[in-house]
Amino acid sequence: MKHLVWDWNGTLLDDLKLVVDATNVCLATVGGPVITAEEHRRDFRRPILDYYAHVLERPVDEVEFKLLDDAFHDAYRERMAEVQLVPDALEAMAKWPGTQSLLSMFFHDELLIEVERHGLGARLVRVDGLPGTIGGHRKATYLERHLKALELNPADVVMIGDSVDDGDAALANGCTAVLYAGGFTDSKLLEATGLPVAHSLVEAVELAMSNQDPVRC
Repeated sequence: MKHLVWDWNGTLLDDLKLVVDATNVCLATVGGPVITAEEHRRDFRRPILDYYAHVLERPVDEVEFKLLDDAFHDAYRERMAEVQLVPDALEAMAKWPGTQSLLSMFFHDELLIEVERHGLGARLVRVDGLPGTIGGHRKATYLERHLKALELNPADVVMIGDSVDDGDAALANGCTAVLYAGGFTDSKLLEATGLPVAHSLVEAVELAMSNQDPVRC
């Protein structure tokens, strides 16, 4: 592998608690339940509209999803400056011998500010976040665009992320993937994908570098 694509939220950024708190704020706006971190890790999925429908146990249309998404991000932004990187994030990034980039489903302009706040700009050859003003999409199409912009052969790329969707996106684009169990998704769900699962970011990079090739479709 020559190039590593990192996920941001729940992978490099240790923001599970804030995400759960912000989710509870947005669910409260429609009389929804209070969720725990364990429940979030068990139930979270993309598209996020489907996640809200699961938690609320009823359909959620695009209009209501926009209201929920706005409420979530307003609550998230209020405390975003408190969040730090995962403790071994810098060590893990330093272990990777090739180039690195970042692909996030967080809004692009705000993502750039956060990447610089955490001092990662010089380590990354490209940073891509979500264009537009509403999130919640699956990542595969955005990864395809990210790789094309970098002019990379997907066979030379590994992705490290904390969700089933990260693994799906990597495999859909012909990349390899290692999943990180310290983020937004229960480790049993990650293991069920058949992809390598790491319990630290350093371990994730070591798996990505190992002679035993991570699973590719």
